[in-house]
Amino acid sequence: MSETTQPPGRRERKKAATRRSLADAALALFLQHGYDQVSIKDVADAADVSTTTVFKHFPGKEALVFDEDADEEARLVAVVRERPAGQSLITALREHVLHTYLKTSADASFAAFRKLTRETPALRQYGHRMWMRHETALAQAIAEDAGRPADDPAAAALAHFALDSTALTGDREESQAVIEAAFDLLEHGWTGS
Repeated sequence: MSETTQPPGRRERKKAATRRSLADAALALFLQHGYDQVSIKDVADAADVSTTTVFKHFPGKEALVFDEDADEEARLVAVVRERPAGQSLITALREHVLHTYLKTSADASFAAFRKLTRETPALRQYGHRMWMRHETALAQAIAEDAGRPADDPAAAALAHFALDSTALTGDREESQAVIEAAFDLLEHGWTGS
C-alpha cells in the first residue's frame, strides 16, 4: 500500500500564510528603509500581528530575509542523486551553486534581494551560515554516490569547498567568474607551481 500525502490542514495553511506575510512585509521594509533601520516591531506592525507572533515563526530578524531556505538541503542532495547520466558530480554542483547563488540577473526582485544581503554584513554572514548548514547532508550524499563511508573526509571536503565557493565572491561584481574558478580548481586541481 502506498502512502499518500495529505494536503495541509487549515491550521498549517494559516501558519504558512502568516509566515509568508511576515517574510514579505519584512523584505519590503528592508528594501525600502534598509535592514538596520527596521525593527521587529516595524515588521509586526506592517503584517498586522504582534511581535510575539513574529518570534513564533522566525528565530530572529535575519531569518525573515532567508525564509525560502527550508528546501535547499533537499535540492542539494537531489543534485548529487538525480543528476543526468554521464554528468560529473563537480559539473552538477557547479551548475546548482551558480544557479542558486546568482539566479537570473534579469529578475529585478532577486537583484534587489542580493544587493540587500551583499550590503548588510549581518545578512551576508547569516546567509552564509544558512548555506553552509547543508554541508553534512551534501557530504553524505557525495559519499554514498561514490560508494564511500558516510563520514568520508574527501566527500566532506568536496561538500565544504563546493558550498564555501560562494564566500569567495565577497563584494566582487564578477561573482560568476570567482565561483567558476573555485570549481575549476575542484575539478582539475591546482595547476600552478
